[in-house]
Amino acid sequence: MLEYSLLNKSKLKEEEWDNFVNQSDNGTLFHKRAFLNYHPKDRFNDASIYVTKNGKILSILTAAVIERDGKKILVSHPGASYGGFVYDSDLNFKDAHDLVDMLLDYGQSLKVDRIQLTSPPIIYQTKYSNYIDFALYRNGFTYLKRDVSSIVQLDFDKDKLLETYRAEARTATKKAMKQGIEIVECDLFDEYYEILKKNLKLRHNVNPAHTLNELKLLKKMFPLEIRLWGAFLNDRLTAGVCNFSVNPNVVLAFYISHDEAYQEYRPVNLLFYEIMKQYQQEGFRFLDFGIFTVNMEPNWGLGRFKENFGARGIFRDTFYKDL
Repeated sequence: MLEYSLLNKSKLKEEEWDNFVNQSDNGTLFHKRAFLNYHPKDRFNDASIYVTKNGKILSILTAAVIERDGKKILVSHPGASYGGFVYDSDLNFKDAHDLVDMLLDYGQSLKVDRIQLTSPPIIYQTKYSNYIDFALYRNGFTYLKRDVSSIVQLDFDKDKLLETYRAEARTATKKAMKQGIEIVECDLFDEYYEILKKNLKLRHNVNPAHTLNELKLLKKMFPLEIRLWGAFLNDRLTAGVCNFSVNPNVVLAFYISHDEAYQEYRPVNLLFYEIMKQYQQEGFRFLDFGIFTVNMEPNWGLGRFKENFGARGIFRDTFYKDL
């Protein structure tokens, strides 16, 4: 029989929670309490739970309760890119259905009007399974949206990476090499953030999801997982990307930015060329470029840009059910 407990009202230590994420089949950095706790305590109405079976942790769920359009909704934690159930690789078909039954009971106990979950794409799993998806759908959940995330498989021959790029990207990468662009891991977050802000304002008229101080705090908390890579020309930062090593399988390119004044040098192309080689060498299987659809509306140019590097699209699904 399954039992669930609210994390903030239980004796389970946050280290135990994070240890479960570390050894799970599909957990990510975004499921860890150490990550979620960087948010101010009053920012979200946290409703995260852990589920036990025969006294042993079976699954965890990062969640919060929000109010939207007059509805009370239990959602995957808004402070993270992914939510959904985290579980061991031996989760069976019956367990998946029991978890969804338990979720519905939990939602009713909170008197919410809707439950909404965004799960990590399937590549974040060690052993691929759609048991949870099937159990959700069978219990009346449906897709709120199916956004597309761009994925590069890091299974290339290290000497033939350029051959996996489209011609345009190959040419741009070689141009960056010839013009002296150098790729270095660095901690120049202030310079990088200024470029990032200008980029997002110019292209999308938005600000970064994280403040500079938040980004620095996350780097301090996760020095090995969060890494800033810069493209330099004569010691000047021309482009950068902040990567999150989300779990042992996947590295996520979180913020990509470049100085428009140096666009002709094609620094972003060489940046990703070197990053792909580095993370493959470190044992990662996938580079997640992130979504290029927002609420299922494609950004065609962004999609083409990522495809230039051999990326292909997989679903990042959000399920919901009205209670």
